[in-house]
Amino acid sequence: MPAENLVEIGDLNFAYANRPILKGINMRFPRGKVVAIMGLSGCGKTTTLRLIGGALKATTGSVRVAGRELRELDADGLYEMRRKMGMLFQFGALFTDLSVYENVAFQMREHTDLPESMIRDLVMMKLHAVGLRGAHRMMPSELSGGMARRVALARAIALDPMLMMYDEPFAGLDPISLSVIGNLIRHLNDALGATSIVVTHDIQESLKIVDYVYFMADGVVVAEGTAEEIKASPLPFVHQFVWGEIDGPVSFHYPSPPYPKDLLLESRGRP
Repeated sequence: MPAENLVEIGDLNFAYANRPILKGINMRFPRGKVVAIMGLSGCGKTTTLRLIGGALKATTGSVRVAGRELRELDADGLYEMRRKMGMLFQFGALFTDLSVYENVAFQMREHTDLPESMIRDLVMMKLHAVGLRGAHRMMPSELSGGMARRVALARAIALDPMLMMYDEPFAGLDPISLSVIGNLIRHLNDALGATSIVVTHDIQESLKIVDYVYFMADGVVVAEGTAEEIKASPLPFVHQFVWGEIDGPVSFHYPSPPYPKDLLLESRGRP
């Protein structure tokens, strides 16, 4: 019987040279659930995704996916593991010289020996799932931002991954497209029986679709819980972030001397 958690992160530390990014974080991502990682820019969210995907190796600590420790896998083992993962990059990252159809077919041709007739059926199935079967001949330059994100999602689920990772899937979208992508993330996760990890700044939309939230700041997990628990968090930093308040632990003003002192210096001709 498979373990309850598809991904387990234990006492994980990571640093670029001497600059620590993650400081002893612990996370669990249960099978079949949609889990969000939230926090300000630079707190370590995307780095966490890269560690789960094997693009980076932990300095110390553990990253286990489907029961396997990633740092112990050789190149072939890591390649095999990545075939079971899907990634939706920020802004889609479609191949600009390939049509919508060819973008979605790319992984199938790269990783399988399926005949073209079956690939065609699967491509159309994935595009139909995101509502864009009729756009299969279009080029990425002809797509709106929301359409491009949906094509990228169809490409990401091409091989029915057990794990889906989303890096800022709502960035730059209009309200309608944002809602469409949110609903697709939830619907496709449930339909595939997958596990989804969503890195996002978009609080209100993501809290509608996720089962659990990890809230990060300065490389550590400062809060975690269900959407309702995060909304009701008494922690000032989390409360400010969730409700978009201007003043709080994250100050509106960049650190500077007292304003009257600056004015006094300026009046004396000193910058």
